[in-house]
Amino acid sequence: MLRFLTAGESHGRGLLVILEGMPAGVPVSEDEINLQLARRQRGYGRGGRMQIEQDRAEIYSGVMRGTTIGAPVGLLIGNRDWRKEEPPLTRPRPGHADLAGALKYHFDDVRRVLERSSARETVARVAAGAVCRCLLAQFGITLASHVVELGGIAARSRPQSVEEISAIAEGSPLRCADPEAEARMIAAIDEAKARGDTLGGVFEVIVAGLPVGLGSYVHWDRRIDGRLAQAMMSINAIKGVEIGQGFAEARLPGSAAHDEIFYDPARGFYRHTNQSGGTEGGMTTGEPLVVRVAMKPLSTLRSPLASVDIVTKERVEAAVVRSDVTAVPAAGVIGEAMAAFVLADALIEKFGGDSLDQMRVAADAHRQWARTGPTA
Repeated sequence: MLRFLTAGESHGRGLLVILEGMPAGVPVSEDEINLQLARRQRGYGRGGRMQIEQDRAEIYSGVMRGTTIGAPVGLLIGNRDWRKEEPPLTRPRPGHADLAGALKYHFDDVRRVLERSSARETVARVAAGAVCRCLLAQFGITLASHVVELGGIAARSRPQSVEEISAIAEGSPLRCADPEAEARMIAAIDEAKARGDTLGGVFEVIVAGLPVGLGSYVHWDRRIDGRLAQAMMSINAIKGVEIGQGFAEARLPGSAAHDEIFYDPARGFYRHTNQSGGTEGGMTTGEPLVVRVAMKPLSTLRSPLASVDIVTKERVEAAVVRSDVTAVPAAGVIGEAMAAFVLADALIEKFGGDSLDQMRVAADAHRQWARTGPTA
């Protein structure tokens, strides 16, 4: 079982993460982790915090001479913008955790809520996900993400291969693979910024190289699509998840909705289409995994909405704190990290072993079986 815990506040000393359950022998470096942290910080429409922070993770434990040792992996990420004391804040923001959190924990200061509920916590998730990516890479599994909609503007074209999508997205200010749509998205961000408003959107995570059979149909909580959906919904401001064609598939007849199965001795079992997005019956099919995730507009507006002071009960404007106009490109990187965690957990669950070498033996045997299936 793989699990991680994070600790830290938005303007505290820093963030901590402990990742438990990684097998021994996985190559991991701070450079690989920091590459992912840098990807999270980029994206047109980000706010001033990204100019202050230069996120760098320090491996504190669980790695020796560049490989994991089977012990919990501890990571530290410092905050440059940390503050010992801040004045109380009593004006909750609509759409944020402020009011519900203050009422839940009996606070008279919503700052005690927003410091932990802030998306700053996702830095630690991306760090944990980066370690998980190191394990997945040992089995030829790669992840990418790109923005497919922002501010109501949808991308209309995209490359066919995961590699092409990744290459274009990484060189794009919005991590969008459709340059024409991206230009209109950037204009929409500029307009929203001028109004003091924010924009949401949709990103897509694609995972290639997965073996058949991660997850299970046996119990509800082992289904890989359910685990992925929960992980994505745990990200700040996420309001919807679909796999494959998702809601669009509900509008199709069965003859057009399902992926026909073929067999070739050289390729094994395969599909010409991937309507299911790489999952069937709670398990991976071996086709690319495709997950689309909807992010609402951020709740800190420079032209604030109406609110109520939680102490005086007076009508006020919601608090304005430093934030972004949009964070959809960054959310895609966070989505990759959460997918990496879920899939690494499922990989360990499927192939077991305390070490990478043991996992490889089991995985190779399974891939061979899955290619041919039973014989007469």
